[in-house]
Amino acid sequence: MRAKRTGMGAAMAVGALAAVSLAFAPSALAVTPDTATINADCGSFGSGAATLTATQDGTAATITVTSAVTAPIALSQDSISSTLTLVNNTTGGTSVFSGTKNPAIAAGDPVTVGPLDGTVASGDSLEAYGGSLQLTVLGITVTCTATGLQSPGPFVFD
Repeated sequence: MRAKRTGMGAAMAVGALAAVSLAFAPSALAVTPDTATINADCGSFGSGAATLTATQDGTAATITVTSAVTAPIALSQDSISSTLTLVNNTTGGTSVFSGTKNPAIAAGDPVTVGPLDGTVASGDSLEAYGGSLQLTVLGITVTCTATGLQSPGPFVFD
């Protein structure tokens, strides 16, 4: 009976230690907000609302963009080369996210690209207004620019 109580006491101690360890574990890095919207002008290819979704893992960050451009024809997976340039309010420069990732897109659907890869520093505040998104599809380059500030505000990275 005594061994049974000792085993239960040890199990409870291990559980308490695990809970305390989780409470003091460093939190995962995060970007705030994780989603923002802009109004984008893509010239003769269209204009309208676009959504940007950001993630962060240390200094590595990704942004996925669902653009204001609709696909005139079906596009296969990973067939769009994309470069997203954001204004870095912290450094006064720009930050670039790029890649060739996109889902398969049906004709008439909004063009979604990403996740586009980039590098950030702790405290970086990135804004789409003043930057651009370049999409190259079948040798045609489309450039989209934000017509105003992103909402609810710039991406701030931990």
